[in-house]
Amino acid sequence: MTVLTHAVSERKTEDAIQTETVLAGAGWTYTLEPGQVLRIVDLEGNQAADTLFYDADNTADHYSAVNTIQRQGNVYLSTGSMLVAESGKELVKIVADTCGRHDTLGGACSAQSNTVRYAHETLPMHNCRDTFMLQLSKFDSSFTKRDLAPNVNFFMNVPVTPDGGLTFEDGVSAPGYYVEMQAVNRTLVLISNCPQLNNPCNAYNPTPIQLLIWDN
Repeated sequence: MTVLTHAVSERKTEDAIQTETVLAGAGWTYTLEPGQVLRIVDLEGNQAADTLFYDADNTADHYSAVNTIQRQGNVYLSTGSMLVAESGKELVKIVADTCGRHDTLGGACSAQSNTVRYAHETLPMHNCRDTFMLQLSKFDSSFTKRDLAPNVNFFMNVPVTPDGGLTFEDGVSAPGYYVEMQAVNRTLVLISNCPQLNNPCNAYNPTPIQLLIWDN
C-alpha cells in the first residue's frame, strides 16, 4: 500500500523550461516526454485542478483510476503514487507533494452533475467536462465524449464515508501548495482548472493555478 506522504521538491522555479498561469475555467494541454516533470501549484488554496492523462502514443489508452487504486492499495494520491493507464502502462509518478492527498473518485463537474448537486438553474454554467472537450477538440478533432475518462482532482478533498459514499469537504490545500509528477512514458496531460461556483469548498471563488515544467 502506498503511504501518503508530504515531500518537498528541490527543483528551482528559475530552471523550469515553461511556466504558465491557468485561470479558473480555463484549460491546458501538454505532452510530457519521458523524464520531464510537471508541477501544479495551487496559488490561492483549495482550488481543484481536474486532470486527465493519456498515453501520447496511443490516446485510446487513458489513465485508469481503478488500475491506479488497485496497484497502490489506496484511493488517494500522494508522493510515490504511480498513475497507470487502462493497459497497465505507467504514465506519471508523483515525486513531490506538499498537499499530501489528492482525489481519484469525485470526477469532473458537468452540466448534468451541477443540476443534480445544486439546482436546475446551473445547467448553462461552465464546467470541467466542457473545458476537457474544448481542449481535446483543439488537440485532435477526432476526440469525442467517449474519450473522457475518470480524472484526478488535484488538491480536492473527497473523503470516503464508512458506508462507501463520498462527501465533498473543505480542502486540505493552502496557498502555494503543489504536486509534482514525472513522466515515465510520453504522456498527454489535460487540465481543467475548475470553474465551479456552487461548491463552498473553494468559498465559491475559483482561483488560478500555476504550471511549471522541467526537463528532468
